[in-house]
Amino acid sequence: TTMCQLLGMNCNTPTDIVFSFTGFATRAEEHKDGFGVAFFEGRGVRCFVDHSSARDSPVAAMIKAYPIKSENVIAHIRKATQGRVALENCHPFVRELWGRYWVFAHNGDLKGFAPRLHGSFRSVGDTDSERAFCWLMQELAKAHASVPTVEELSATLRELVPGVAAFGTFNFMLSNGQALWAHCSTQLHYLQREHPFRAARLADEDLSVDFADLTTPSDRVAVIVTEPLTRDEPWTALAPGELAVFRDGRRTDLHRPTTPPTP
Repeated sequence: TTMCQLLGMNCNTPTDIVFSFTGFATRAEEHKDGFGVAFFEGRGVRCFVDHSSARDSPVAAMIKAYPIKSENVIAHIRKATQGRVALENCHPFVRELWGRYWVFAHNGDLKGFAPRLHGSFRSVGDTDSERAFCWLMQELAKAHASVPTVEELSATLRELVPGVAAFGTFNFMLSNGQALWAHCSTQLHYLQREHPFRAARLADEDLSVDFADLTTPSDRVAVIVTEPLTRDEPWTALAPGELAVFRDGRRTDLHRPTTPPTP
């Protein structure tokens, strides 16, 4: 595929991501225009980006060897569609709103999306993706005076996202460390892993990890990815236009009322 690859993880306890990123990085042969990974640790974020291929990047080698434990992770391997191959154009992008970091990565191409952005949220690079992120942050800030609940944020995002998606392909992941939102335009799959974890084989490489060695009976992990990472697990495809919300290692928005609550 010529698409970028997105990977998100949402966990109910800080979890080591080395397994998933190993398979993900093997896809970098086609996606050689940079990559990035952001790990939330509480309110803090470790964001690593590189505009060289994940195949031969020392940053990627470090991430594979460095068992960072995180509850929310967003990773991106880039095939440039808009914007030069440059560090400032590498996802994930990070912004602050309401005293929390927000992390965003996008897979797709938005044609002619040029919203008016005021001073708080501006693009540093020249990608459609970063513009879309800045606009979402700006509109969230307008819609809520102080920190809203995850449910309120999800409702506002459901109103905002279709306006951006109308300009093209808008597969994205967004997290503020409390939840992970995943929106599908064309292709996104997710999987919920719970104890007892069985060994999982990566589709790209002859590699398996026995999660039972790494987890306790209460551990849960949701993995969201462009294309399924493993062959032998029940991945669920998101439908075009679907915005999924993940908290504590599971999808939490499936049982919401069909009529929006009155303000």
